Amino acid sequence: MGQTSIKQITNANVYIDGNSFLGKTEEIKMPDVVVTMAEHKALGLVGKVELPSGLDKMESTQKWNCLYPEVLKKAANPFAAVQLQCRSSMETYTGAGRTEQVPVVVYITGTFKKFPAGNYKQHDNVEAETSMSVTYLRISMDGKDIIEVDVLANIYKVDGVDLLEAYKANIGG
Repeated sequence: MGQTSIKQITNANVYIDGNSFLGKTEEIKMPDVVVTMAEHKALGLVGKVELPSGLDKMESTQKWNCLYPEVLKKAANPFAAVQLQCRSSMETYTGAGRTEQVPVVVYITGTFKKFPAGNYKQHDNVEAETSMSVTYLRISMDGKDIIEVDVLANIYKVDGVDLLEAYKANIGG
């Protein structure tokens, strides 16, 4: 029986268009990749099945611990794509303590669709939340890509394998 190892990520730093927002982001929710399923039913089958038919839209939300002009200027323009990066460190623990630390980087590209004016409350810091419509997502762990999705370029790679290679060839692009 092998030794149990536990992995955890407990902190991160956010970058927008390459600029660090260290200490300014309270929380970030990265986009989920949701597969759209189409129902298939036919004579002779004992039941119905769902088959993949594409991807649903992706969204990311960011919670800021103050109104930062650098963020507001980007969030105010829904026509300009923004590159957001979230960098963290994944630690591995075993019975011997912390045994490994590897970088985890999430890259997204999208356009802001929610502009915050802030939430004001007596004796509390002003918080603001932005949200983005995401067209590109890539997750890299220890320098290796886990997933890459580019909706506008018909890219869907898992562990470096292009899952849409035959589809793109079949449609001529």
